[in-house]
Amino acid sequence: MIGVIDLMGGLAVHARGGNRASYLPVADAGGTTVAGSAVALARVYTGQLGVRELYVADLDAIARGADALQSDVLSAMAGVGAPLLVDAGVSTVDAAQCVVDAGATTVVVGLETLHELDALEPICLAIGGSRVAFSLDLRDGVPVVAPNAGHRSMTSSEIAASAARAGAGAIIVLDVARVGTGRSVDLELVASIRRAAPGVAVLVGGGVRGAADLAAIHDAGGAGALVATALLSGALNM
Repeated sequence: MIGVIDLMGGLAVHARGGNRASYLPVADAGGTTVAGSAVALARVYTGQLGVRELYVADLDAIARGADALQSDVLSAMAGVGAPLLVDAGVSTVDAAQCVVDAGATTVVVGLETLHELDALEPICLAIGGSRVAFSLDLRDGVPVVAPNAGHRSMTSSEIAASAARAGAGAIIVLDVARVGTGRSVDLELVASIRRAAPGVAVLVGGGVRGAADLAAIHDAGGAGALVATALLSGALNM
């Protein structure tokens, strides 16, 4: 179980359904007040809820590029001591190195912001594939790709297989339409990605409701789950 923290404007916000304009600061987690503080939320996750790893989505950098990277917040979160998987809209080696310098243990390269799949391999070579997670970004099961992207006609499984060949150490199956909704996950899709990329760890995010979903993800071949809402509500802890 990997605790999710979405950053926007320096605050931890609660993501719901992928509509970023409606995200509000996280008020509390597991009954503890955090008042939008990403560092406080990281400490609740790791200190009170038993989470051992954190996934951070820097929504400012994803939307506006590397110049908007919230480096100070990321560095402070790295100081909590848990490994950080950071999605900050990385599509180049230089941007990946900036994210590493800010404290990321693993750099997430998201389909949403990657205009060409060929850009993934140089990133894996530069920082090491074991430190790269490719995020298969979906909305209601459909890959989220730029209009002119060369991979716009590829299936989810084909994209995942390409990411594995490029050297990514993990693939995150993330359906943003399910985030914060409690709709559970698409287990058939998880199993198909597992088959397409058999040598890569598959992580799953979006809609995880509780322990039963974690078990189902494991049975479908998932190595871990990204969780926010179920942790914030107290429905899940280690």
